Amino acid sequence: MAVRVTVLSYNVHGLKDDRAALYRVVRAARPDVVLVQEAPRRLRWRSRCAELARGCGLYFGAGGGPALGNLVMVGQRVRVLADRPLRFPLRPGRHLRGIAFADCEVGGVRFTAAGTHLSTDSDERLDQADRLAAVLAVQPTPLVVGADLNEPPGGAAWQRLLSADLRDTADGNTATYPASAPHSRLDAVLTDPTTTTVRYEVVADRDTRAASDHLPVLAEITLS
Repeated sequence: MAVRVTVLSYNVHGLKDDRAALYRVVRAARPDVVLVQEAPRRLRWRSRCAELARGCGLYFGAGGGPALGNLVMVGQRVRVLADRPLRFPLRPGRHLRGIAFADCEVGGVRFTAAGTHLSTDSDERLDQADRLAAVLAVQPTPLVVGADLNEPPGGAAWQRLLSADLRDTADGNTATYPASAPHSRLDAVLTDPTTTTVRYEVVADRDTRAASDHLPVLAEITLS
C-alpha cells in the first residue's frame, strides 16, 4: 500500500511578521502535514498554537511548548495516533531546543513526522544532530523530518543526518533564507529510504516574503 502526502516545513519567525500572509501561504500549499519551527512555546502556547493551526485551515497535531516551539499541524486526511516531545540538553547561555514527534496515519499507512530547529552554535548543532540521528534511527518508518538546520548543505550537521540513512528531498540547492533575498538553504525536508519524493519546491512569492524571514519548503512524498 502507498499513499501520497504533501509536507511543508516552515520556520514562522515566532509569528512576528504578517500573520494573514502566513495563513494564505499555508492554505495555498494545501499540506497534509506542516512541521513548524518557532511556533508558540511559552505563555498561552496551547491556545496560540491552536489559533495558528485554525488560521492555516489545519489542526494541532503535536509539539508546541513541550517541544520548545516545534509544532506539527495536520490536515483532515491525517490522524495523529500519539505525540512525543524531546528536549536537547541545555548548554549554559544557549537557547533550549527540542523535537516534536507525531505518530500519524493517512490512507491506512502509518508514518512518523518529526520537526526540529537546531542551534546556531556549530558545536552544539553537531551534538544535536548526533542526538537527532540516534533517536530517528529507532522511530517507526516511513519517516518525514522537517528542520531548520541553521547551516547550509555540506555542513557537519547535514552530513551527520544524511549519513544516518536520511534523504534530502531537495532537487538542487534552492535557498530559503533570508526570505527577502535568499542566499542560504537552511531548511529541509528529510525522509527515509522507504519514501519517494514526487515534487519539491521552495515557495517564493510576495506572501512568503511578508510572512516570515524563512521561505517554506514543500515536498510531495509517496509513503509505502
